[in-house]
Amino acid sequence: QVQLVESGGGLVQAGGSLRISCAASGRTFSGYSMGWFRQAPGKEREFVAAISWGGVSENYADSVKGRFTISRDNAKNTVYLQMNSLKPEDTAVYYCAADRKHGLGSRTYEYDYWGQGTQVTVSS
Repeated sequence: QVQLVESGGGLVQAGGSLRISCAASGRTFSGYSMGWFRQAPGKEREFVAAISWGGVSENYADSVKGRFTISRDNAKNTVYLQMNSLKPEDTAVYYCAADRKHGLGSRTYEYDYWGQGTQVTVSS
């Protein structure tokens, strides 16, 4: 079992930056691939980014490629999402998720554990 807690969300102006974090506890964090997803009101949860257990490989949604960067610090059991050049359409609740199968998947069913989410709001 892995427990995930997101933090760092907030209100930011369009064009600004924000870094959100996800702290993990429980089983060995380094044994999991990690992903970030987001869900806007009235929309389905969508993939944002994923990172391999060792941090060597990454995967991004086209909508955030070049603006967002996922990273992890296995010593701190934490995964990060650095978000730059934010747009109003990035407004959503952001969730981190853990995949014990070491994938870099973009589908929600590929992930085994989920956090409760952190709200990111981008004003125009």
